[in-house]
Amino acid sequence: MRLPADDTLSYLLLTLTAISGEFPTSQVARLPGGASYKENLLTQMRRTKLIRTFYRNSLRGLRLTAQAKGLLLEQSPERFSPYLTGNAETNVLKSEVPRRLRLHRMAEVLVTMFNAGAYVFSWEKEAIFSPNLVPPVNPVHLPAYYHSREVKELGPQAAKIRGSRSTGVLIADGGIFVVYNTGPSMMKWEYKAEMRLKALLQIELCSRRLSGRFRGAAIQGIVFGSSMDMLYSLMSSTPDLRHNYFILDGNFDRFHFLTSDHRGEVILQLLCSPTQHADLDRILCENLSPKRPGWPVEHDAIDENGAPVLFAYTCDMPRIQRFDTALELQGRVGTLICFDFQEPVLRRVCGPRVTIQSIDFEIFERSVLHPEEEST
Repeated sequence: MRLPADDTLSYLLLTLTAISGEFPTSQVARLPGGASYKENLLTQMRRTKLIRTFYRNSLRGLRLTAQAKGLLLEQSPERFSPYLTGNAETNVLKSEVPRRLRLHRMAEVLVTMFNAGAYVFSWEKEAIFSPNLVPPVNPVHLPAYYHSREVKELGPQAAKIRGSRSTGVLIADGGIFVVYNTGPSMMKWEYKAEMRLKALLQIELCSRRLSGRFRGAAIQGIVFGSSMDMLYSLMSSTPDLRHNYFILDGNFDRFHFLTSDHRGEVILQLLCSPTQHADLDRILCENLSPKRPGWPVEHDAIDENGAPVLFAYTCDMPRIQRFDTALELQGRVGTLICFDFQEPVLRRVCGPRVTIQSIDFEIFERSVLHPEEEST
């Protein structure tokens, strides 16, 4: 038995499953290729005993067979030994639901990052979190996503972030982001562990390892959810939930909500690329006046009536809350601009003083993000 070529979808699926431990079957649909092709591919890979389906407690995932593990280790031990040997979490798989859900949520983020063009495989990017790294370094392969197990390679100081619910860290030209995935339901945040993680990244990355590029930069956050409805839950002010959720308490100045689908992947590309981000802002500013420095309401532009306008298409939750609160306190009105699929939930989140205008997502992607495809 031989492994498929490393430029095939079969090999990609084997690789993602090796790194994830258990790859949720629902995420196969998000990988490249047509639905019928991928269905036939899975059947073939099961028949040749490269993968098997593990189903328990209504969770269905793909796991590598012992044969597949052996072939991967034989062909590329330097790539797969950290995942497929010893007591690695991805090698010694458990059947408990919380552990499997954790693996599934990490795999969902891995797919999103891969589809958005980030470097996700350790052999493709700099070992930023290696204890042997001699700082400072200037990473060439960006954007790069480092899953939580890679982050914990830092050494003894990684013990400080034990218990964090983060799935990993994204490093891009647009900044450094702590990444979470709440899935279809609210997760319980480990407040102290998340604050220690943020502080550790500020010191290790911004002040030491990547100081040449990110000195003084503020760590941002990204949380993925299965649908836009999760944004409403995350921004809820229900008193008995407040101490569990740190998104809006001021510790993160910027914390973005993205859906775990193609639309989230596109917005993730905007967050990674200051150039694309600025291009969209420039288009939105065409019929608006420049923002006023020092104005008491956080904003990105001024409309024809002198009211503040906020660009909220990355669903930056603290910014949206600060904008809404400032308008209410000062008795002003303002406009929030977002994508059309975000509008219904943002109408529920914001107060009556906020007018919402939306951008057609499909038109944006076709004519702004990929204009070369529009002209062909």
